[in-house]
Amino acid sequence: METIGLIGGMSFESSAVYYRLVNEMVRARKGGLASAELILHSVNFEEIIALQKAGDWAGATRRLGDVAERLQAGGAGCVLICTNTMHLIAEEVAARISVPLIHIIDETAKSLHAAGRKRPLLLATRYTMEHRFYADRMKNLGLDIMVPNAADRTTVHDIIFNELCAGWVHDRSREKLIDIIDRAMENGADSIILGCTEICLILDPDRLPLQGFDTTAIHARAAVEFALGAEEEAEEEAA
Repeated sequence: METIGLIGGMSFESSAVYYRLVNEMVRARKGGLASAELILHSVNFEEIIALQKAGDWAGATRRLGDVAERLQAGGAGCVLICTNTMHLIAEEVAARISVPLIHIIDETAKSLHAAGRKRPLLLATRYTMEHRFYADRMKNLGLDIMVPNAADRTTVHDIIFNELCAGWVHDRSREKLIDIIDRAMENGADSIILGCTEICLILDPDRLPLQGFDTTAIHARAAVEFALGAEEEAEEEAA
């Protein structure tokens, strides 16, 4: 089994979900009390938020790049940045290591294509919805991303940072998100990307007006596929 390297803490609420999902998926695949070989480096989210607000993406790259190098030095066979927003600098972080960086946008695009979806609504932080890194990468992968209007983007962003990252889940906020989804459906959205790794705390992708794609679960599953791939191939050859 390959060791999975997780860059977490952004926020630790979603990192805990990653840890649980990865281990549950390994146990489901291997049986018994099997669990994942993984290394989690959890950063101080306040420091990352300060870099985001300042637009200091070079500083963020240095910070996460250093963490990625430590994970590789500790034996990680792959690295995941456990947040959508910081994939703005994913390519720069990937350049600091020689093991694969499993990209959350690419893996989400694969799931959308497999389901035959073309025009998903993206619910995420303001950085993810408004910077072009997400939409442009999806466009290059054949998908046309929709984002909410300006007022709704503020609502989604505030729910993420002021509530979900602090561990608070409110029914009224869930209703606001469903209203945003309903408006997007009227404007032609055919699916929903839970494009922030905390949104799974408040929205169940299987209980939405449109088909939902939980990027946290998709990313965790891709890590498990990578970690177990070589081992299961060897087992098949031995059999």
